[in-house]
Amino acid sequence: MPAISFQQVSKTYASPRGAKNPPLTALDSVSFDIAQGEFFGLLGPNGAGKTTLISILAGLNRATGGKVLVHGHDVVGDYANARRQLGVVPQELVFDPFFNVREALRIQSGYFGVKNNDAWIDELLESLGLTDKANANMRQLSGGMKRRVLVAQALVHKPPVIVLDEPTAGVDVELRQTLWQFIAKLNKQGHTVLLTTHYLEEAEALCSRIAMLKQGRVVALDRTSELLKNASSNVLRFKVDSELPSALAQQARITGRIVQFPAHNAAEIERYLAAVREAGLTAEDVEIRKADLEDVFLDVMTNGYVANGVAV
Repeated sequence: MPAISFQQVSKTYASPRGAKNPPLTALDSVSFDIAQGEFFGLLGPNGAGKTTLISILAGLNRATGGKVLVHGHDVVGDYANARRQLGVVPQELVFDPFFNVREALRIQSGYFGVKNNDAWIDELLESLGLTDKANANMRQLSGGMKRRVLVAQALVHKPPVIVLDEPTAGVDVELRQTLWQFIAKLNKQGHTVLLTTHYLEEAEALCSRIAMLKQGRVVALDRTSELLKNASSNVLRFKVDSELPSALAQQARITGRIVQFPAHNAAEIERYLAAVREAGLTAEDVEIRKADLEDVFLDVMTNGYVANGVAV
């Protein structure tokens, strides 16, 4: 039995009354399963439908069509059991300003009928670096500390499935390291993890399998290692102080002074460098690296992807 099963999930938002715009399709027949104990990544640009899909999974939104199962429990027909299986860390910082951290976690335990939970709460506080903030009011915490409390609240009832929606957005390096060490530990203990993130290096390092969404549709679904194999074998990276000619720039990924070209072989590398020289520019700090998940992501979003011989 899959930990999570998305079966032909669709979501359409009707246009406001009197508006001439057509209905908005946020999700278009999304289908995939996540195995128990898997660390799964859900990637896509803003507006791709990731948060809509997670909201449907968590019972915060209703699908227009299809169904979602969590450990075999339908999130609509058997919502109480489905939600007991889930711990969701949302994007937004949502907190109750009237309680301290420990009280907030005890109350969250009570929502799921969990009694005498102080030992696990203490472990969560220590693992997430919140022990010294246990008696602090939620209003007194920094944004990063509030994010840690959200993670603790999602885990306080020991759910078998953990959903992390942009958990490290806007947080410091220390929190990222603390969070991933703890989540990786839970994953090794058998917890299923579903992660959405714009930090693709995190997804590459953590996720064994990845789905990519674009305009509400799955455009890539495969093991992370297979996605990387399908990328260009190498990337040429260098710095220049002036703009590239437009014809050359269209083939590159440019970030400030840094220019990157997909390069399948030595002949392509030399061709790019020769074109730079012919433009009267000097390439500095030249290096050749293996393609990473960001390269794969950009290629999929631009050109699409073929999984298992089928264009998706």
